[in-house]
Amino acid sequence: MPALINGFEAYAPEMAREGGGFKESHFAELAGVEAGHFWFESRNELVAWAINKYCPRRESFLEIGCGTGYVLSGIAQRFAFERMLGSEIFSEGLQFAARRVPQADFIQMDARQIPYWGEFDVIGAFDVLEHIEEDTAVLEQMRHALKPEGMLLITVPQHDWLWSPSDDYACHVRRYSAKDCHAKIKAAGFRIVRSTSFVSLLLPLMMASRLKKSKQGAEFDVTDEFKLSKPLNALLYRVMRCELSMISAGINFAAGGSRFVIAQRIENQ
Repeated sequence: MPALINGFEAYAPEMAREGGGFKESHFAELAGVEAGHFWFESRNELVAWAINKYCPRRESFLEIGCGTGYVLSGIAQRFAFERMLGSEIFSEGLQFAARRVPQADFIQMDARQIPYWGEFDVIGAFDVLEHIEEDTAVLEQMRHALKPEGMLLITVPQHDWLWSPSDDYACHVRRYSAKDCHAKIKAAGFRIVRSTSFVSLLLPLMMASRLKKSKQGAEFDVTDEFKLSKPLNALLYRVMRCELSMISAGINFAAGGSRFVIAQRIENQ
């Protein structure tokens, strides 16, 4: 039986404050900048588009590492899942998420030991795997938690050569190549349905920003990317909207700041 922490079922209570892979203090920071920021808004729209196109069964949804609940809130606004569950290793994040998405349920758990088997139509992990050393174990656990032929949606940061102090600040343990990402997903028992980079049209700007951060090191404020003027934020959002239009038209980008993979559980394992 799970313990209770701040009213949430806790399946790994010993890790609720010190789960690793992130900093508890970041939740309040994220909660204050996600809404309206071009990157978070664009990622939400990309996820919603993929659910609409590739996930015809929408009775149940589990998000791994739901953070402050921003992605889950976007999904809840667009789709009527009968069951929506958000999970997070840090109990601090769940308090933000529960306020944002009152229609969803939330639990504290370690994604390396998901306490469900064959229960969900769709599972999402959005910028989560890069925080976890044992990412292959998490992928295998997600497969077990999905129903037969269930759908997996993941986003991860991409390209080792984009590593900068921003990755250290975010507690990343890796950035992925497409080859490595695909190999791990397939090995865990999935068939890749669609894979594309995103933040591709803005990649030159991102490269310049990361190079500047790497050169300045500790002197550079890694949170500057959250402090955009309204005109610049609006311009970057329009570029990302153009990119989403291209992806929805069937274009797969080879390079980009992040990778988005849609995969389906296969039954030969």
